[in-house]
Amino acid sequence: MFKYVINENKMNINQYKGSGNLEYVLILILGLVIGSFLNVCIYRIPREESIVFPPSHCAKCNHNLSPLDLVPVMSYIFLRGKCRYCKEKISMRYPLIELFNCVLYLIVYFQFGLTLVALKYCILVSILIVIGFIDYDTQFVFTSTTIFGGIIAIIFILIQTILYKNESTDLILGGIIGFVIIWLIVVLTKGMGEGDIEIATVCGLFLGMKGIMLGLFLSIVLGGAIGIIILCLKLKKAKEKIAFGPCIAIGSLIAMIWQNEILNFYWNFFV
Repeated sequence: MFKYVINENKMNINQYKGSGNLEYVLILILGLVIGSFLNVCIYRIPREESIVFPPSHCAKCNHNLSPLDLVPVMSYIFLRGKCRYCKEKISMRYPLIELFNCVLYLIVYFQFGLTLVALKYCILVSILIVIGFIDYDTQFVFTSTTIFGGIIAIIFILIQTILYKNESTDLILGGIIGFVIIWLIVVLTKGMGEGDIEIATVCGLFLGMKGIMLGLFLSIVLGGAIGIIILCLKLKKAKEKIAFGPCIAIGSLIAMIWQNEILNFYWNFFV
């Protein structure tokens, strides 16, 4: 019976599984804190504001938020979803994004242990959350986010090249495949934006050939299903554009975490 094993197992990704509850707690806290920062990025990048300055403040009254106002999730609960100063309602999406990032970090750690692969994938998680939510809100992919993702991917490719030799070829080809597939779809259908090409390229550089092909397949299936639902419920007109960036992000995340399981299932039941 065929069993597919991801190449990055050579990095001993299972070596540190189950190494202690303390690591889970630390990753939980890190996921929540980074998730809070992602909210800043998602809010400010489309407005072309600095993600560093000025300090976090209420969008309604502009009052600078104190450290007690910025505790991920807990501040939202204790403040009952309202600004401490002007009582303006705070969107529930803020704590949900913090929790989403945290949960994905924990899943990545559970799958890959405390390894270089896990670090790389956690960074990809956060990058895709920012890109996906911004694209959902604005139907626009900001080059600053994809350039940052590309630079991080290249850094990890260089690290892999130094440590493992010849392991970078698959990742580079993954980036090329991601670029070519979405570029062809954009050119042939004119139904997708060029920003989706950038997202697919970055994901390919992180995931490699099999990962990006699986991720794009899942994203196309997901996008088609969402499109059908939207049209059936008449939420949008047929000619209105639907952001595809979130679909690429979700498909890539699924492929990133469960690539082995999905490919093993396919080979065992369909081949």
